[in-house]
Amino acid sequence: MKGQILMIKVIGIPYDGNSSFMKGAAQAPRLIRSMEACGSANTFAESGQDIASGKEFEDLGDIPLPGESAAEIFQAIRQTMAGHFAQGHKIVCLGGDHSITYPVIDALTEHCKGLNILHLDAHPDLYDHYEDNPYSHASPFARIMEKGRVKSLTSAGIRTFTAHLREQAAKFGVLSIEMKDFHPGFVKSLEGPLYLSLDLDVLDPAFAPGVSHHEPGGLATRELIGIIQALEVPLVGADIVELNPSRDVNHVTAMTAYKLFKEIAAKMLPC
Repeated sequence: MKGQILMIKVIGIPYDGNSSFMKGAAQAPRLIRSMEACGSANTFAESGQDIASGKEFEDLGDIPLPGESAAEIFQAIRQTMAGHFAQGHKIVCLGGDHSITYPVIDALTEHCKGLNILHLDAHPDLYDHYEDNPYSHASPFARIMEKGRVKSLTSAGIRTFTAHLREQAAKFGVLSIEMKDFHPGFVKSLEGPLYLSLDLDVLDPAFAPGVSHHEPGGLATRELIGIIQALEVPLVGADIVELNPSRDVNHVTAMTAYKLFKEIAAKMLPC
């Protein structure tokens, strides 16, 4: 579309240094991108919108990640994201492990007041410290919520609560929709502006084998698409995390991630 301002930016964050079980998620951004060009699927979302690179979104490539320490890498992520959010861009981040969500949302809350988060995951990711690592991919929402700059956090698809995680959820006022009690109607109660953090292991391993932490009893792909399509509030940012290509089967999870990206991007575009 000649002359159109591309407001949706796609940024890869190829980092898995805070993964607690196995590495591999750093390779995910490249693989998800490749699904657009592989010839297996088209670029249309189910709404009929054509989510093609250079048309409805601009792919800015991967963030250069300096050094080895999480502090240095998080600072690079935060600075890069703050610059884009300051310009009013809507951003979809391709992770990476779930730890990248902390610096992304930390940057967003500097420019977006009253932010609400929808977190879709098998795990609450609320550990105060996991294996003595406060920046673990099992801890991003503890780091986010303790800063007090987010209005609400809703976590759905959870099926791995421990006693400590329940205490953390109560401490931070998290609304948790566990899989054993799952109902899609919770979407209607969400408020905007909204950030969506999507961990692919929210899906049952039958639908997403390419994740590091297989947790049976999760959502079906159709249920997850339905949640995204039912969103009625402004979606200002999102991330798709925890795809591990080394565990994927025939790119099933990568193609699922690409389809979910199209549905998320469609929700970000004007009606």
